[in-house]
This record gives sequence, structure tokens and C-alpha cells, in this order.
Amino acid sequence: MTGHPKQFVLYQDQGGEYRWTLYAGNSRKIADSGEGYSSHARCLAGIRLVVNAVPGIQINDKTKGQWYDA
Repeated sequence: MTGHPKQFVLYQDQGGEYRWTLYAGNSRKIADSGEGYSSHARCLAGIRLVVNAVPGIQINDKTKGQWYDA
């Protein structure tokens, strides 16, 4: 992930639940969802609860291979 901006990574775990991890600009993990979400939409909603505290953040959605502006 070197060279990527600060970002949320949204992914699906082995149990099929959706989770997110927040990385700083230096690629260090600084937070995670702490729980799995039953749907993609609920996981995005969880990310958006945090996003106001991190201006300019992006979402790297590994489940869809897309980037989103949060």
C-alpha cells in the first residue's frame, strides 16, 4: 500500500461479513471496524460515521475493485 493516500479499505472476511480498516498516509493501520457487517451498505454507513473526522479520506473497496471519495 506504499504511496497510497490515507484510506479506508473495505473487504469481506472469511465468514462473509464486510469489514473496514483505516490506514494513515504512511500506510499504518490506525483503526478497524471492530465488527463485521451483514451487508456492504451497512459497512459503508459505518465508514461514513467515521469519515467526518478524517477529511480527504478515500474508500478502497476490495469487494468491488473500486475507489470512492468518502
